[in-house]
Amino acid sequence: MSVAPLLECKNLSISYAGRAGDVPAVVGFNLTLKPGEAHGLVGESGCGKSSIALAVMRYLGRAGRVVAGQILFRGRDVLAMNDAEMRRVRGGAIAMIYQEPMASLNPSMTIGEQLIEVPRYHEGVGHRDAALRARAMLDRVQMADATRIMHSYPHQISGGQQQRIVIAMALLSNPQLLLLDEPTTALDVTVEAGIVDLIRRISAEFGTSMLYISHNLGLVRETCDRITVMYCGEAVESGPIADVFRGARHPYTRGLFASNPSPAADKNSRPLRSIPGQLPSPRARPPGCLFGPRCEFFAVDRCDAQPVPIAPIAGSGDHSSRCLRVDEIAWDAAPAAISSRAAAVFGEVALQVNALTKRFGSVSANDGLSFEARRGETVAIVGESGCGKSTFAKILMGLLQANSGSVQLAGLELSRLPVTRRNPQTIRALQMIFQNPFDTLNPSHSIGSQIARVIRKLGVQRDAAKVREQVLELLDLVKLPRDFAARRPRQLSGGQKQRVGVARAFAGRPDVVVADEPLSALDVSVQAAVSELLIDIQRRERTTLLFISHDLSVVRYLADRVVVMYLGQIMEQGSTEQVFAPPYHPYTEALLAAVPIADQHYTKRKVLLSGEIPSASNPPVGCRFCTRCAYRIPGTCDRLAPPLQQVAPDHQIACHLPREQLAAMRPVFEEVTP
Repeated sequence: MSVAPLLECKNLSISYAGRAGDVPAVVGFNLTLKPGEAHGLVGESGCGKSSIALAVMRYLGRAGRVVAGQILFRGRDVLAMNDAEMRRVRGGAIAMIYQEPMASLNPSMTIGEQLIEVPRYHEGVGHRDAALRARAMLDRVQMADATRIMHSYPHQISGGQQQRIVIAMALLSNPQLLLLDEPTTALDVTVEAGIVDLIRRISAEFGTSMLYISHNLGLVRETCDRITVMYCGEAVESGPIADVFRGARHPYTRGLFASNPSPAADKNSRPLRSIPGQLPSPRARPPGCLFGPRCEFFAVDRCDAQPVPIAPIAGSGDHSSRCLRVDEIAWDAAPAAISSRAAAVFGEVALQVNALTKRFGSVSANDGLSFEARRGETVAIVGESGCGKSTFAKILMGLLQANSGSVQLAGLELSRLPVTRRNPQTIRALQMIFQNPFDTLNPSHSIGSQIARVIRKLGVQRDAAKVREQVLELLDLVKLPRDFAARRPRQLSGGQKQRVGVARAFAGRPDVVVADEPLSALDVSVQAAVSELLIDIQRRERTTLLFISHDLSVVRYLADRVVVMYLGQIMEQGSTEQVFAPPYHPYTEALLAAVPIADQHYTKRKVLLSGEIPSASNPPVGCRFCTRCAYRIPGTCDRLAPPLQQVAPDHQIACHLPREQLAAMRPVFEEVTP
């Protein structure tokens, strides 16, 4: 028997008011969500995913409005409900979890007060019963020390704990529908894995339906039953997870998969394929197929003749595509090969770190770090928030000074040399690419003037004509049109802004570039393009790249060497191939197992970390990872510092486990036999 849908979107169209008229955000969107079902919405930024969720909640604000269609919840049109009815539904029958947990929590109220008010408001229960339910829900979301958490304020708990509180708050009213808008983007990969597992388990327990919005294809594969791929406000492909991931039937979906690093991705032999071109402006959508200008299968006078409907694929069951040529394209054929690169040849040691220690009072942010990076090499520093990655970067850049140890750049000691005492040559030799391209550009200055200022400040060139010529050459280097020099940052996309950040970092021909999460704010297709750009520029300039990240799928693709940190110490280091294959440090194994995998050709072994990261002011005695380690040896790991084992040339693991046990570990990723 067919089950009545819990949520239906019928020909939904959403627009936002602008100075020059309405701007269409979603056009003719259809979705059917059954009770207990999880449906993923994926696509690049600006495709309309979040607008759909906000329309369901009627949170579009003054500028946004639904211009056509219906949103039916349990058969009733949400858009026709009066304000009182909508308030009863919102937060009760329908709950939403947002991307940034701190934006959902009141900083002036304790966690307990905020949890208690949910059942009191929506169900009218008494304070005592509401408090008991709140405590029980904290247990369900695996929050240790619930009494302390209830009396804490949001700023007194970690980001992972904040997100668990938001999830608990959403589930307290037993919602039938849960909307999740990028709920794990700001979290470490290990915390993300725990949150995803928690959401899946509790939703199954409560029978909750989920609409999961994400640009992370691996996350959607692991959490959802069905997927809808959106482009430029339209659904371009929809179907069961297995059907779409094994047999994508739209060029845009195929492009997203090709942009996503898989366990087999290799920057030399198998470079990523980014989607060419840019997302069109909502005011200037192309005729016919909206993806046409970026599509390798585009047919003139056919694909651009008239709007393309989304239609079921013959013989595929419940799988639909918005492509006129869906029956003509050889979908199983391998994409056109991309030219492979020769493996990089590394030069002399460019950066030498020895026993580096940085303390803040009783907290050791960096505790005895030792590693090296060679000229032309990419060294990734990975680990959860609070492991000391950014502290090391600040010491390197002269923003902090170390307590002991050394950092040498071409023989110059930097560990206690603040940036104010560094000469122009040293400053020019060390440059940085920041995480958020939106916050690092001055909105009132042109792109060209901001790059030119760096060239002048670093003493590279002072002649106005030569400075301008170098600006244009740098735009060529990062593959941006030269006329972008006259544009303001607001006229550029996120990926274009990050390219400008790369151009600024390389303006002084630095010896070392520190890239602090430079790809995390970008869509997967833009990530692929910027990754390729970084590799090409690094090869050309022979620059050493320190890549700081918690995204191990990107690290696997970009890095030549990997340094794994935990609570200020190095747990493992070696070449990328060594670190991503057994033997692993138990912490490395957990990091790898937390990475969502979109490639259907691979399976992943489940390894979930238990507990929270210990306080850096009171780290565990012995191995700092022992409180969360599934392999810990009682009486040894919790008492003695682990020995540094040389398991292979250039591959070191700090662990008490015997070498034989480390070598016997199973791979986290295994290829599926056809």
